[in-house]
Amino acid sequence: MRLHRNLVFAVIDSIRDIFNEGVYADKAVEQALRRDKRWGARDRKFVAETIYEIVRWKRLYAEIANVKAPYARPDLWRMFAVWCVLKGIQLPDWNQIEPTPTRRIKGKFDELSKIRKFREAIPDWIDEVGLQELGEKAWTKEIAALNKQADVILRTNTLNISKDKLQKILSSEGIETEFVKGHDDALKLVERANVFKTQAFKKGYFEVQDASSQLVAPYLDVRPGMKVVDTCAGAGGKTLHLASLMENKGQIIAMDIYESKLKKLKVRARRNGVHNIDTKVIDSTKVIKKLHGKVDRVLIDAPCSGLGVIRRNPDSKWKLEPEFLDRIRTTQQEVLQQYSKMVKTGGKLVYATCSVLPSENQQQVDFFLASDAGKDFSFVKDNKVLASESGFDGFYMALLERK
Repeated sequence: MRLHRNLVFAVIDSIRDIFNEGVYADKAVEQALRRDKRWGARDRKFVAETIYEIVRWKRLYAEIANVKAPYARPDLWRMFAVWCVLKGIQLPDWNQIEPTPTRRIKGKFDELSKIRKFREAIPDWIDEVGLQELGEKAWTKEIAALNKQADVILRTNTLNISKDKLQKILSSEGIETEFVKGHDDALKLVERANVFKTQAFKKGYFEVQDASSQLVAPYLDVRPGMKVVDTCAGAGGKTLHLASLMENKGQIIAMDIYESKLKKLKVRARRNGVHNIDTKVIDSTKVIKKLHGKVDRVLIDAPCSGLGVIRRNPDSKWKLEPEFLDRIRTTQQEVLQQYSKMVKTGGKLVYATCSVLPSENQQQVDFFLASDAGKDFSFVKDNKVLASESGFDGFYMALLERK
């Protein structure tokens, strides 16, 4: 591979913004790809994937390069040189690239690869939490799986098209896909591509949604005509899936504390041809109290550490802090206690997270069921999805029923 100066400079500038300025990786990549409209698909792929690679392996590369945060520009070039050596890419004769001891880099890599926190490039505290909660064998497998690049998975919008027809239409637009076993509406891209430019996307034939995430809405056991609340809807990936499963019939109330996210959901709903969604900003307890005992199904896609989805958000490893994990566990229980009151007798609730930690998952459900608010509920089933077993994101979902 021959390195092009303008592409590499875009990478260096982006990782500087991510590491030193706290810019989110997806935003940095988006900004980088706007630098030069003349870049082709291969150039754009190089820039995006190289940024994500260096972000994903930051701790390992920084240790090998012997540099520490905040990173000066020469430090970033040293990390880039480490990436090149480990990828087998010949280093160009540029002023920014210092003489690079290739043998020492490879030797250091072999040495550090024996230590999990360096091999998997994670902070000490995350390694300790994972080890404590999952055990040595399971955590070692899981964190290795969570460091692999995520596949691009589409969810067919069955309101508008069948999965078979969508596959054929995408193929006609030059995008090849495969079915995903055990996921009724999912298609996996054979090669990464910008699917948002396709006519199929513009016509609302699909949404991008990981296969594990696609398991959550069906777990709620919805039917057309029901009254359903998605309590932490965000931009509405699971809300739209619920609408599809309900055949656009009944009522879905999508709630969130952020109005900006619900505005994005409205845009997506229009594109999807969905018209049974009402949005409500949670700006007081009144929003919840008005629905006490009146809802057939409640989805609590709870705020969490996001440790199950670090494959697609590798910079979250460096932004996450132990204090946040403690706070979010408290929030999860508060949400369960309050939002569960909307479920009517005989109704059902799903508690879900995109975390692999038992303390955010089954332990939260157990604590809720043992509480006063949970005494009216019975546990039906749960699903612990590990990336190391599924090949997709780590997720958890539990189905509870009000007696």
